[in-house]
Amino acid sequence: MSEDYYKILGISKNASPDEIKRAYRRLAQQFHPDKGGDPEKFKEVNEAYQVLSDPQKRAQYDQFGSTFEQAQAGGAARGFEGFRDFSSFAEAFNFGQNNGNNFGFEDIFESIFGGGRQGRQRSRRGADISVDAEISLEEAYRGVEKEIKLYKGVVCPKCSGSGAEPGAKLKECPTCKGRGQVEQRTGGGFFTFSQVITCRACGGLGKKPEKACAQCGGDGRIKKESVIKFKIPAGIQNGQTISLVGQGEAATHGGQSGDLYVTVYIRPDPRFRREGDDLIYELPVSFSQAALGEKIEVPTLSGWIKLKIPEGVESGTVIRLEDKGMPYLQRRGFGDMMVKVKIKTPKHLSRKAKELLEELKREIE
Repeated sequence: MSEDYYKILGISKNASPDEIKRAYRRLAQQFHPDKGGDPEKFKEVNEAYQVLSDPQKRAQYDQFGSTFEQAQAGGAARGFEGFRDFSSFAEAFNFGQNNGNNFGFEDIFESIFGGGRQGRQRSRRGADISVDAEISLEEAYRGVEKEIKLYKGVVCPKCSGSGAEPGAKLKECPTCKGRGQVEQRTGGGFFTFSQVITCRACGGLGKKPEKACAQCGGDGRIKKESVIKFKIPAGIQNGQTISLVGQGEAATHGGQSGDLYVTVYIRPDPRFRREGDDLIYELPVSFSQAALGEKIEVPTLSGWIKLKIPEGVESGTVIRLEDKGMPYLQRRGFGDMMVKVKIKTPKHLSRKAKELLEELKREIE
């Protein structure tokens, strides 16, 4: 993708993570296909957010610009622009680290100065997707199953992701000669550099079908609305993210699908304020209830209970109800509920009520 990711989201290059997220949410709602938006624009916005919301990907994109996708796929350098030191250069292209790609030190020179191992193919992976989900505090207390609709790339049902028309044979890609990669030269004269990139003709597969699938055009995937069900565990905190492996965009030609990341936001509850795994509840009591003591029904997320208010309680007193808070997310048990007593002072008193209070005042003093 050559268009500027910052321009797609309408933000500056100095935008903070929060500004990036706000811009993404606004545009995602605007272009979402379910709301009559442009599917291609929605895809562009999602792709831009996936890069700029990840600090490492963003740094690579800021450094390599339009060559970011090639760099991220493990391609080699176009030259030595921005080449500050060899270690950062290697790290940007995932070289020199055994990160599961079996890519060693000698590959750096093979990739920069041409060549590369015969038959090496880059693993294909679909794009990740990030969405938000909103739930109530009660749903966060009990856990809940939700479903979302996504317009995304899925494996083509006709060719099962191969890109070939059923019955058609795969043949060696004439562009890359079956290697899955091609060499691209830049510069001129003495300063000519080679860059090994994924073959666009076959998508790095090294083979092409004799006849492309009529439904997906040989890509191995189609765009379709998908309904995805997922469980939100009890005790989840506001702003936590759930990872759904393989539920992102499908990859081309049967590669590994991306992941779906769901960030959960909990709506404010008019009764309770959450602090970690504890709940805060303000209990209004009358002057007489505070003075004489009384059993009062109070709400909890597991139902109503009777709470004994001690005689002579002062406003601001906190009564702890053990195990009446939120469930712990990663272990058994519950937080507590803190009941904060708030004495209501009557604003309008009848003559008789004033006389009784005066009598009470004389007796107390």
